[in-house]
Amino acid sequence: MEAIDIENLLLNNDEKAKHFAKENLNETNEHREKCLEEIRKWLTEDQAKLHARMEDQYLLPFLRGCKYNMEKTKKKLVNYYTMRKNVPEWFQNRNPELKEIQDLMKLGVFVPLTKLQDNKLVVIVRTAIHDPCIHTQDNVFKTGNMMMDVASLENIIPAQIYGVIAIFDLYGMDFDHAKEFTPSMIKKAVFCWQNYHVRPKNLEFINAPPTINVILSIFKSFMSEKLKNRIKVHTDGYEKLYEVVSKDILPPEYGGHGETMEELIKYWNGVLLKYKTWFLDDEMYKSE
Repeated sequence: MEAIDIENLLLNNDEKAKHFAKENLNETNEHREKCLEEIRKWLTEDQAKLHARMEDQYLLPFLRGCKYNMEKTKKKLVNYYTMRKNVPEWFQNRNPELKEIQDLMKLGVFVPLTKLQDNKLVVIVRTAIHDPCIHTQDNVFKTGNMMMDVASLENIIPAQIYGVIAIFDLYGMDFDHAKEFTPSMIKKAVFCWQNYHVRPKNLEFINAPPTINVILSIFKSFMSEKLKNRIKVHTDGYEKLYEVVSKDILPPEYGGHGETMEELIKYWNGVLLKYKTWFLDDEMYKSE
């Protein structure tokens, strides 16, 4: 993993992103520094048991995701680091060289695009590409979270400032896949989405089976109103999806003109493996 570009993190090289952050996230240089100082003081004096990361690059995503509302930021930080303790099946033993992680990466369960849509990061989540008799749903979510960590570090401005468009491809979803989504698993997944360090802007469901409304109704029961309103289900081809994500950047497998899924999988797996040391170090950051 290369060192974070601080100038990029602080938007010093991107006037358009700086203006967007001011207008939409309440971020100015002065306000950012004041809030970072306050959050660090709070974490050090009142929340030492969280064992949170203190660097700007790990605090700013939470401040930006909460539009610098300090109470919301503090709540999300507590939720996030507590989740890392309470859900070890997702946040421990995250060596990207593990066979179960490599197998799922090579299947392409979670694949970011390398080109942006309206400055937003786009990820394709293939929810049923794996065999549930071989791969556990917990390992699928673990792999997805690992890839999201890496993609957001590699795309700081899109992920933190403009947000993420997630395309959930449900092709191949059958009973064996669906039964993995127990209410407790769904609740855990939604809690993770709502307390992660990225800004989910669109949740686009494609190739949806007739039973999708049953599963989604359970997901929605745990969601905030804001997240519910960002869900769109596409049951009749990809034409409506193209209104959200241009064909120019989508893979040919989705009717687009961008890189193939095979090319994207190979690229991102290579990037993920470079973060091995980072993942090993990252495991210590969790609540007591």
